Amino acid sequence: MQFEAAKPVFATYLLDNAGLEVLATGMRWVEGPVWFGDANCLLFQDLPRNRTLRWSEDGLSVYRAPSHYGNGQTRDRQGRLITCAHQSRCLLRTEHDGAITTLISHFEGKRLNAPNDVVVKSDGSIWFTDPLYGIMNDYEGGRQMSEQKPAVYRLNPETGDCRIVADDFDGPNGLAFSPDERRLYIAETGDQTRPDPKQYIRVFDVAADGISLRGGEVFHKISPGCADGMRCDEHGNLWSSAADGIHCLSPHGERLGRIFIPNRVSNLTFGDLHRNRLFIAASDTLYALYVNVRGATWP
Repeated sequence: MQFEAAKPVFATYLLDNAGLEVLATGMRWVEGPVWFGDANCLLFQDLPRNRTLRWSEDGLSVYRAPSHYGNGQTRDRQGRLITCAHQSRCLLRTEHDGAITTLISHFEGKRLNAPNDVVVKSDGSIWFTDPLYGIMNDYEGGRQMSEQKPAVYRLNPETGDCRIVADDFDGPNGLAFSPDERRLYIAETGDQTRPDPKQYIRVFDVAADGISLRGGEVFHKISPGCADGMRCDEHGNLWSSAADGIHCLSPHGERLGRIFIPNRVSNLTFGDLHRNRLFIAASDTLYALYVNVRGATWP
């Protein structure tokens, strides 16, 4: 494992006897890793192949095919799988009996674009990004016409109430709450049709009502590449994907260090028994690395 510690504390987050592992390879573009501790497995997307895969120490298998060109995934407070589906332009929930429920596909009478990433707050509300990426070409779901501007949404799955919490994005992508849920980090990956798209991580304060967002300042600009998927650790540090690997950012937006990964990273999550194993989705390969820090307990 190769790494760079910009601040001394980052070296304490790594283990000198834990190397980068290749868990599976040969996919087309890996996305949406989500850990199921009760089943001791990881679900992730082989997005262009339209299938959800299941990894465990026993091996690799197909969990769902077709997957509706699923992208970002998470679990709700009841342990059910929440999936962003490009092709059907909606959020799906997999019930405990395996049935699939469409949570939302339209907003104010118009179709969503292609939900990209999703997190669930401890109050059960579902927050998701809806850029145009999944309907811009036929590789990740099928080219379709947009009916909405890119935005970030909050959905109450109990009442069906859905509202836009931020719409000043060109391409909202990955998102993550701080451990105390007072902050929401959102990756802006920009308008990909432009030669120089806006690309940085923004940070919002969650208002006292738990619904509204305030602020939205630039938190950090990943280089090289840009942020896509992100997760927080127990200390409030933000671990972000980048073109050269994983970058670890302090709550103040400074880069503490980075771990170099051979392929371009799209997403990541913490998992395993103590939440101290980083599962890394990178191009055609799923990697894992044990670290000396735990992922935030929730979400």
